[in-house]
Parts: sequence; structure tokens; C-alpha cells
Amino acid sequence: MRVGKAGKSGRKSSIWRGVPRWAKVCTVSGLVLTMLSGGVLVGTEVLVARYEGAVGKADLFGDQAAGANEKKSEIKGPLNLLLVGIDPRTPTAAPLADSIMVLHVPASMDRAYLFSLPRDLYVDIPEFKKANFAGETTKINAAMSRGSRVPNGNPDAARGFELLATTVQNVTGIKRFDAGAIINFTGFQKIVDAMGGVDMYIEREVRSEHRQPDGKHRPGNTRGEGYVGPQAVYTKGTHHLSGWQALDYVRQRYPKNGVPDADYGRQRHQQQFVKAMVGQAFSADVVANPIKLDKVLRAAGQSLIFNGRGNSVVDFGLALKNIRPDTIQMVKLPGGGIFEGKKYKGEQFQPGVSDFFTALHNEQLDPFLLEHPEFQNKTK
Repeated sequence: MRVGKAGKSGRKSSIWRGVPRWAKVCTVSGLVLTMLSGGVLVGTEVLVARYEGAVGKADLFGDQAAGANEKKSEIKGPLNLLLVGIDPRTPTAAPLADSIMVLHVPASMDRAYLFSLPRDLYVDIPEFKKANFAGETTKINAAMSRGSRVPNGNPDAARGFELLATTVQNVTGIKRFDAGAIINFTGFQKIVDAMGGVDMYIEREVRSEHRQPDGKHRPGNTRGEGYVGPQAVYTKGTHHLSGWQALDYVRQRYPKNGVPDADYGRQRHQQQFVKAMVGQAFSADVVANPIKLDKVLRAAGQSLIFNGRGNSVVDFGLALKNIRPDTIQMVKLPGGGIFEGKKYKGEQFQPGVSDFFTALHNEQLDPFLLEHPEFQNKTK
């Protein structure tokens, strides 16, 4: 989605041209950090305080004691943000990282690169003494579960995030994340509904494993595994999806349901959803509607746990205000399965992925992606 046309000077016109001043208060900073990317909360102290108060805060990196709560200097690129989606079921159930994304912002701070790590990526999860965890070689989504353990207490997602962040750093070579966020998947539905739905291109017909056409859950199969009954169907083309439809669509990952590349397809759909959400958040229907915008901000805040290592979500919103929907490059990291005999153990990256990480460290992603177009995920 293109949000601004080039003027005679060659520069894009402001996305705020013609937008009422109150709307400039808060475009959708929270959405950036809930895997949606976005704009800025500026100006009106009441709305800033209201949104800041709604956002959950936690020591996601384990450095709170080292003074990370103190506000740091101006945020400058390059930046790396770790964004993790979880689907908690009960307070006593250990959280699993169902979606692991990294948002890389280069030094220019005017664009971003979004890539996903497969939740089944087979990795070495390091020792983590806080959770009495000795380390293990297994699927990466287990890092959050293992790290969340609290002796004689309910699991702590923030503690699990710390171990996951360390694991992702080891895999990617990223030395330090500048910010991190945990998004509750149920919150996605609330955000979409607060915006009045989202327009999204569906690349091929997908049939839901979990939902009926009316959104109700499909009943379990009393004669075996899986579910029975009519399925919600998402046909190829651009559709306006409600919250439950969008969340249901991006959860599908089985070839039998129309996703032939399994979890890699689901990663692509999640990234497409992120970009569609950004476009919807920037639309005049949201930013020029005070009631709808307030609902979106509150829904985003209630769904988010954020840590900016001394900088607030508002600070990051200000720093990332120049990122537009059409300047977010979605990246796919090719991989394949690991088997021990016939037993599936997880996923591994193809050799070229290490070159991608090298390009990221050297701020050479543009030439890398130009030379390796197969790493580019498309919206269509």
C-alpha cells in the first residue's frame, strides 16, 4: 500500500497532510511493537499517558538491575527488535513462542526488514540458571517454555522471553536486541476488530483446521485426531477480514488445509498480515476517527508486554515514525527438515541464510536481497 505520492521535489508527501491535529497525537506506535510497525504518540499528554499506562512492562532481557530502566539517549539505528507471539491457554501452562520475528531497522531509520524464525528450528538452547534449566538441543519455540519455569509458581513469560532472546542472538549473530515485545495472539483479534477489520490478499484457497464458517470452533473428532464438521474457507483474492478470520487464517499451516509449504507458508502469511495491518492502521479510516483510533490504541496496549531497554514505547514510536507500510521488506529464510531415520526432529536453515545474517550485520541487506530475490517475501 502506498501512503504518499511523490511531489515535484521527489519527496513523499506527509501521511499527515489534511489529518486533524488530534490524530497526530497517536498514529499506532504500539502496532509497530506488536509486530505491526507504525508511527508515533506525540503531543497530548493525556493520550500518551493513557496509552503508556495500558502497555504491559516487564524485564524481558534480564538487565533491569543494571539500570536499564533509566532513559537512554536518543534512539538511533541500526536497531533490532525481537517480536514474539504467544497463545497462552491457562496461567499454569508454559508459554510457547508460536511466532518469532525480528524487525531490523537500518541506520537511516526510514525502512525496515522483517524476518521470521521457524518455531521448529532445531537449535542449542543454552543453560539458564534462573529457571534451573541445564540447556538442550531442541526446537527453538521450547526456549520460552523452558525459560519461563518458576519453582513453585506459575510460568513467567517475561523470563521465558529472556532465554528465547539469548537463543535467537546465538542463531542470528545479533549481539543485542534494542527492544522486545510479547504479543498475545488473542490481542490481534481485538486490534483488528477495533480497526473495523483488515483488507488482506489471500494467495490461494485455505481451509480452516479450527473454525467453522460462522467462527465457532469445530468440534473434536470423537473417532480420532483432529476436528470434524464444516470449515471456514478463505478463497484467493483480496478480502476484508474480521478479527477472528484474520487470526484463524494466519494460524493455518497444514498442506491438507491449503498451505503446501507448512510452517514456512504460515510465516509468510503472518508477515503479509503484519503489512496489511500497518496499511490499515495508517488509513484515514483509522487515523482520522478519534473513537476508532482510541479503541485501536487501547486494544494494542492491552495485548502487549514491551521492554525498550530504558526507552518507552512512545520513544520508539517517535524514532520509527518515518517507516511506512511500503518500506517494510518481508524476508523469508529458506530451510528444510531434519530427520533421524524417519523421525522428524525439526528445521534447519539452508547454507545461504548465514550470508543473509552477515549482510544484516554489515548493513548490506539491500544488495544482498537484490542478488538473492528468493529471500524476498511478497505481499502477492
